[in-house]
Amino acid sequence: MSGRFALLANLILLGLLGAFAWLEAAYPNVYYRSVQEDQALEWASFYSFFVAGGVFAIAASRQRRTSGALPWFLVGLSLFCVFVAMEEISWGQRVFGHRPPDYFLAENFQQELNLHNMASADVRMNAFRGIILGYGVLLPLFALIPFLRRFFDRIALVPPPIELTPSMFAMFWLHFWYPWKFTAEVVECALGFGFLFVAIANATRFSEGRGRSSLVRSVGLIALVAVLTFTTAWWSQNRQSGDPANLELAKIESEALGDDLETLGEAKGKLVITKCGIHKRVYTLVQKKDYARPLPDMSFVDLAERGLPEARAEFFLDPWNSPYWIRDRCDKKTGRRVVFVYSFGPNRMRDSSRWEIRGDDIGHYVVREPNP
Repeated sequence: MSGRFALLANLILLGLLGAFAWLEAAYPNVYYRSVQEDQALEWASFYSFFVAGGVFAIAASRQRRTSGALPWFLVGLSLFCVFVAMEEISWGQRVFGHRPPDYFLAENFQQELNLHNMASADVRMNAFRGIILGYGVLLPLFALIPFLRRFFDRIALVPPPIELTPSMFAMFWLHFWYPWKFTAEVVECALGFGFLFVAIANATRFSEGRGRSSLVRSVGLIALVAVLTFTTAWWSQNRQSGDPANLELAKIESEALGDDLETLGEAKGKLVITKCGIHKRVYTLVQKKDYARPLPDMSFVDLAERGLPEARAEFFLDPWNSPYWIRDRCDKKTGRRVVFVYSFGPNRMRDSSRWEIRGDDIGHYVVREPNP
């Protein structure tokens, strides 16, 4: 790996991590919005992994051509990167608004068409850290040992460049420390770019081009990912539903959910049944919290008699097949408390802040104290 290429790669990776650390500390609301689904950060993760998968495939082809070895490891990395990219966007669920099979709606805690959210949080976290530490840090260190390097060459195992180890270790340490909410989203994006840099280095290794060519390729691919990222993010934020009737449906349904929550609260002599700090999909709340178990037998589900599809009623999905959410936010110092039920609306992305329903999100305030 050339010195200039290594410097550029580490600057981008460490700069990305540092930029979001600063953003979280200086502008928490901007940070909160930027790490949500379908924002530029998520699309950058998707495109960096997806493009990396293509470059790894090129590297595998070159390895086969130059050494004659079976490029099983690079092919595996290519498939892994494409798989991660597609999992990141739930195989196009929110992009196209299609409804996942019932199994994923019931068993996937995010009610999305992906496999990684079927596993427990501990399994996901440990697997993610294991990939960073094992592939990004330990493997290149092991490759420095001569007899292991010869063994890796013999079995066609291609380690990442040692020059990227500092950035990879920084990702592992940050993910392990987890200093702020949504740290995983930031590290995941950085890892996508890390895999892209590794793929470029591997492709360069098995070609005649050296040094400067890898830097040129890197700059070109980073520019491509940036253009695709911001173009897609803009499109996803501005697209609208083709059926205006869905807007009215979402209003009716969110109001019904809000009324149900108010009714449950009144039955218990409380303002609302939820507790401060709750921010969950309504379906998740029903599955995990005993106090929400009556919701499937109340007025929202009764809307099925007026045309609400039973599948949407069962899994508390909005007209765009995204989950309804509930947020309970309070400030003990000022006495302010806000509870609202909301849908992501026709753009299928969260526009609301911690305290308000915003953008094209459609919702209903259950509690709003003090009134604005």
